Amino acid sequence: MTTITTRLVIARHGEARCNVEGRVGGPKTCTGLTDLGRHQIERLAARLAAAQGTEERIDAVCAGPRRRLQESGLLLSAALDLPLVTDQGLDGPRHGQADGLPWREVESAFQGPPQTHPDRPYAPGAEPWNSYLARATRHLSGLLDRHEGQHILLAAHGETLYAACHLLLGIPVSRSPAIGFGTSHAGLTRFERRQDGYHHTRWVLAVLNDTAHLNESA
Repeated sequence: MTTITTRLVIARHGEARCNVEGRVGGPKTCTGLTDLGRHQIERLAARLAAAQGTEERIDAVCAGPRRRLQESGLLLSAALDLPLVTDQGLDGPRHGQADGLPWREVESAFQGPPQTHPDRPYAPGAEPWNSYLARATRHLSGLLDRHEGQHILLAAHGETLYAACHLLLGIPVSRSPAIGFGTSHAGLTRFERRQDGYHHTRWVLAVLNDTAHLNESA
């Protein structure tokens, strides 16, 4: 018999204004969700709230500090009737002087996205991709230790999903330039720590980037 001891649910934020504008949305320039982004998160919140009386319940809601994460987290926590915990460790990569610039301009100068040269900063003062992954995986490991036995929901960046996949699926950070994961706005990803009848445990990626709740006929 298999039992689930801990769940990590990651909800990417809804569409943000910086996404629509194609700009690097760092802490200085993130201006929050669009109307569509709020609608996307409201649909996700309704889905999660409907499951609160089941084994897929959520016990705690955390969000990173950037405005698009806070707005997403507040909508989710209100629907679930849970307090929102702001977790500074769930912030995305530090963009340095790229904050607020068009991504096209940044990637043109770097000859690709941050993963292209993962040990180099993609702009002055920016955090190299592999440095971000190392920081984010350490933080997620500690967060999961603190929430052992719970079902925790994160309102997060797409980069947090990458970090979780590296950490929980045992993918070496050195493989980061060669792999990718779906990170749609308001996409839902679920990891489960499962224990079998012999007390062996493993993390399972049960759901990746599920957006069924965004189907208006759902």
